Amino acid sequence: MTQFRPGRMANEIQKEIADIIANEVKDPRIGMVSVLSVEVSRDLGSAKVHFSTFDTDKKATLAALESAKGFIRHALGRRIQARVVPELFFYLDDSIAYGIRMAGIIDRQ
Repeated sequence: MTQFRPGRMANEIQKEIADIIANEVKDPRIGMVSVLSVEVSRDLGSAKVHFSTFDTDKKATLAALESAKGFIRHALGRRIQARVVPELFFYLDDSIAYGIRMAGIIDRQ
């Protein structure tokens, strides 16, 4: 049974972090952010949060999420039933923009 827990926890964390970023974080540098996936470590002590944004300044969005990391983790701790709230690490994922760009190149051919 323990092998399924990180997957369930990752799904719950993904849903809650997306809601926290959309509704509670008030940093103006954070625009339209989509949480694409969350990978939780086996011991549930850390979580890699992969996100995508359509803002032009992606590095500012990443910096804003890094600065709001403590707030997001605290809000997450209030929402999930866990003994330990995982430490969050944010990673920018440009795969959607890359796919759109490649589709445009293929369409032009």
